[in-house]
Amino acid sequence: MDGEITPEEVNALTVGEDVRVVDIRMPGAYQRGHIPGSENIPFQQLPQRVGDLDGASHVVTVCPHGKSSVQAANLVASYDGLDDDARVQSMQGGLSAWEYDLETPEQRDEGPSAPESPF
Repeated sequence: MDGEITPEEVNALTVGEDVRVVDIRMPGAYQRGHIPGSENIPFQQLPQRVGDLDGASHVVTVCPHGKSSVQAANLVASYDGLDDDARVQSMQGGLSAWEYDLETPEQRDEGPSAPESPF
């Protein structure tokens, strides 16, 4: 693992950069609100689904408070299917530190609205 990355840095990366943001929360929590462009691979499924990240050059793991995502980043970093020079980071502070808009099903279907809670 290549350490932690701030929410500000993640927000900047999600605009046009080749980064895979992996939200490790359960699907219901993910649906209530997540970082735009992120993908949901629940922590419990990560060992079986880490192959979904084949060829990734930069992976950022995200959880509610930034603790479990460190463990997830360590697991992803140990996977042989990533590019040899791939960076794997955990988002510092988790979604509780995210000060930007979250994507929700309503936003995709009807336009912007704020979620009650991303957790």
